[in-house]
Amino acid sequence: MITIPETDLVVHPLCLGSNIFGSNANEVQSHEVMDAYSHNGGNFIDTADMYNQWVEGHIGGESESIIGSWMKSRNNRASMVIATKVSKMDSRPGLSAKNIFAACEESLNRLQTDYIDLYYSHADDETVSLDEVLNAYAQLIAEGKVRYIAASNFTPARLRESIKFSENNNIPAYIAVQDLYNLVDRTSYEGEMSKTVAELGISNIPFYGIARGFLTGKYRSGVTEVDSMRAAGALEYANDKNYAVLAAMDVISKTHNASLSAIALGWLRAQPTVSVPIASARTVEQLKEIMQVVELSTEEVETLNAISA
Repeated sequence: MITIPETDLVVHPLCLGSNIFGSNANEVQSHEVMDAYSHNGGNFIDTADMYNQWVEGHIGGESESIIGSWMKSRNNRASMVIATKVSKMDSRPGLSAKNIFAACEESLNRLQTDYIDLYYSHADDETVSLDEVLNAYAQLIAEGKVRYIAASNFTPARLRESIKFSENNNIPAYIAVQDLYNLVDRTSYEGEMSKTVAELGISNIPFYGIARGFLTGKYRSGVTEVDSMRAAGALEYANDKNYAVLAAMDVISKTHNASLSAIALGWLRAQPTVSVPIASARTVEQLKEIMQVVELSTEEVETLNAISA
């Protein structure tokens, strides 16, 4: 188990992503995946109010509702760590205090709980003062509705500014970021953001940990069709450089008798500013692949670093 820096949240080394709950995975499939995850020691699930409003006929909140029905039916809320987000739902956009309060209540209702362990600003909102945003979160924390707050899709400068404001005003600060980061998509995070996260003493809980499925190894040179609802997104990574990364992962996976997904997530855990990577699964079989926890050697990490740079 891992303690997320700046918190007392003790979580499994894999955070289960739920962006596909209610879309690629129906409620029964989602419950099966969460059952398997929890039965194997998993306790950290990531969602957002806007999941999955992009599906025709959906309005958002579907993922939260499925997680809420699962926790209620299993009576296991106390043993789970639940993260959700505010600001990108079409009907609840932005970070005004009024919107944060309303969105939080709606998320609590869908999740069938009275508190959220980790509440993210899903995107920055520079139209609202930091005073308003961060004091709204401070009020939710004081009321016991939220335990910790974090930031997703912020610039390094705004992250620093936000945390400095909290520190100067003695109110709760963002304790983590959730940014895109994986073995074949390193440039947006590495550099100024990773440096900022390190200097602030917080961590990244990265999404797309297996690059929309590309790092499962199903997508190879010459393979034009893969039976996956994520195929279009994964194929964005299809190029010679990334095929070379897969080839190097093949060798390492045999050494550890582990899936390529496990190797990709092991590489993320080896990065100094990453605490817990996020990955999702549509089926129990897919979950088994991402739940393997592999500790890569320094040499293996350096090999993957060099090939994917």
